[in-house]
Amino acid sequence: MHTRTIFVVSDGTGITAETFGSALMTQFNVKPRLVRIPFVDTADKAHQAVRQINHTAEIEGKKPIVFTTVVHPEVQQVIQSSCKGMLLDMFGTFVQPLEDELGEKSMHRVGRFSDVSHSKEYFDRMEAINYTLAHDDGQSNRDLAGADVILVGVSRSGKTPTSLYLAMQFGLKVGNYPLIPEDFDRRQLPPALEPQRKKLFGLTIDPGRLSSIRNERRPDSKYASLENCRHEVAEAEAMMRRSGIKWLSTTTKSIEEIATTILQEVLPERLGHY
Repeated sequence: MHTRTIFVVSDGTGITAETFGSALMTQFNVKPRLVRIPFVDTADKAHQAVRQINHTAEIEGKKPIVFTTVVHPEVQQVIQSSCKGMLLDMFGTFVQPLEDELGEKSMHRVGRFSDVSHSKEYFDRMEAINYTLAHDDGQSNRDLAGADVILVGVSRSGKTPTSLYLAMQFGLKVGNYPLIPEDFDRRQLPPALEPQRKKLFGLTIDPGRLSSIRNERRPDSKYASLENCRHEVAEAEAMMRRSGIKWLSTTTKSIEEIATTILQEVLPERLGHY
């Protein structure tokens, strides 16, 4: 049961505000119910959002917490004058002091994707996502030289979500390869990876956690058994040590932490450039 409702109201996608708001809420011992209301770019839509927020306040008997990133003055006015939630205007909190310090007005663009048709970075990001999807789980050996980083590890150790996060958030072309029993029998990396060794980064995981994840997919199978998971993890870690591949355990780390570590170790020049 949630203990507080959190609204994210934006005249863009609301993704940035949701990310920031969620990060703030993790600092408190509450169970939030998060409701994102995107594309609130007219007074009428603002009134609709306010009605939803105020209804929640009446039903729950607590002020909802409302994070907003709204740049239209008319829309802002509706929310600020009528909302019964605890209002946290992220633009007002951060943009106004920056305008004062820098001595200029912000561009007040709606959302970070407002001018994608003219953005090389956006199309580079789309290309990176397409590349990463095509090279997921060892599907293709084509153009591995074009990868920015290649993740290796046993099946279900977190390679695919990490690859997609790196592609979507940082615009990196990421390949990922599962290490399988045949690789362990040969005691060598997959041949296609040898020329790209400098781009390799390994992911490992606690065998108990791996067994639990695999049992959700293939319950009571040898693939998911704790004994097999222990064997595969031990063999994969031994192979990474022999090959001089840097690696980390994903067991207790978030995707954000994993991605940042990979960037620090493999592509430090890309940290902060996305």
